[in-house]
Amino acid sequence: MDRLDELNSWNADWSGLRVVVLGLGVTGFAAADTLAELGADVTVVARNPDAEPARILPVIGVELIEIDGRDEDALPQLAALEPELVIVSPGFRPDNAILRWAAEQGIALWGDIELAWRVRDKVAPAAQWVLITGTNGKTTTTQLTATMLQEAGIRAAPCGNIGIPVLDAVRDPAGFDVLVVELSSFQLHQLPSEGPGALSPIASACLNLAEDHYDWHGSAEAYRDAKAKVYANTLLACVYNRADQATVRMVEEADVVDGARAIGFGTDSPGPSDVGVVDDILVDRAFLDDRHRSALELGTLADVRLAGLATPHGLANALAAAALARAAGAPPLAVRDGLRAFRVDHHRTEIVRDEGGIMWVDDSKATNPHAANSALSAFRSVVWIVGGLLKGVEIDALVETHRERLRAAIVIGVDRAAVVAAFRRHAPGLPVFEVDADDTEQVMQVAVRLAAAAAHDGDTVLLAPAAASMDQFADYADRGRRFQAAVREHHGPS
Repeated sequence: MDRLDELNSWNADWSGLRVVVLGLGVTGFAAADTLAELGADVTVVARNPDAEPARILPVIGVELIEIDGRDEDALPQLAALEPELVIVSPGFRPDNAILRWAAEQGIALWGDIELAWRVRDKVAPAAQWVLITGTNGKTTTTQLTATMLQEAGIRAAPCGNIGIPVLDAVRDPAGFDVLVVELSSFQLHQLPSEGPGALSPIASACLNLAEDHYDWHGSAEAYRDAKAKVYANTLLACVYNRADQATVRMVEEADVVDGARAIGFGTDSPGPSDVGVVDDILVDRAFLDDRHRSALELGTLADVRLAGLATPHGLANALAAAALARAAGAPPLAVRDGLRAFRVDHHRTEIVRDEGGIMWVDDSKATNPHAANSALSAFRSVVWIVGGLLKGVEIDALVETHRERLRAAIVIGVDRAAVVAAFRRHAPGLPVFEVDADDTEQVMQVAVRLAAAAAHDGDTVLLAPAAASMDQFADYADRGRRFQAAVREHHGPS
């Protein structure tokens, strides 16, 4: 048996295993720290690593190779290490030169999620896992699911792509009953569907599927296939979006453990084995014996609004979280209490100011057209701040769908030409203003001034860029903070 096949427990013999970890972000550092604790021989390879984690590596016995130039230039040093395993941080594209080299050499490639699964028994008993992916809504659904489980007295931790590495949660000495794991398509891409490193969650969900990250995956099919891996080997419940046929097909095609059920969620009336909405009540027709003739109340639309999930997309996230929490053992009352205790994160359809007949809304987290569509659908008349780094997707369909509700568009970002062209094709009479400021400090100030001049009484000024932020901002949160600061500066103190 290959040595790596035997490394399926914290208590296995990891000593002396030669490992290269690619990347020194939060997941890369967690992987290096974990492997060092296990006794492996670890080298981190990173470009422009942050000073603090780089300073800590020698303390924990980990070497660092800094890439200064092309990735190919590091290959002689890597070859000299003779690695048996490469841990890939999510930011490394499949066509990266180091990954191609490792594959050609027959070196195993794992992501941090596979490593965490293999060592999940450090604190006994090992936690059960709930997996969540989707183009949009992952973080909110992950946090809300964990909150519902916590209201049930279940020790649950949100982790993964949400910013808390799963490896940190696995190694927490307090231990957990359930880990609610947000997974990006990048992390899922690296996961095996079978073998010692294959995950087997108690429940899993793909919330939705829309255009995103095609530049990274190479095609729509590859992106879809990565997302579909979330359902592999599920034990109890494959939760899917009844309104999204892509997720329906994923569940139909999934290779699951015998006895696992397909549980649909949707904002309409549910059928047996679904969760949904009747009048203003969230109901469960999945996790009860008499599901063909009765239902359980899980909360109300008022509870959903209180949580900050008033849009159709937010309601769908709440229903998905309810289904996952029920599958993991939360009673109906805990689902309701979780909704009432929860507050959505900043920059997710967050009302910044509502004054003088104009509402200002920050949905900077809408980094793709699918997310922006949900935000736009929630408001009647919109001055739309849109644009950024489009990541290989188009916004034509989005403009065409919502042109009747648009008062004006304020276009930001490096891909402005493509955005402006979409408006010319599908909304030729709409006032469109470009923000040509290159200085990050000025972008939102100019955008807010233009939006304020265009807005009428009853309008919503909506930052829902439908694009990534890294062209002009550190991340979507930085973009949202700068928008909020510009709104406050424009209006003065409340």
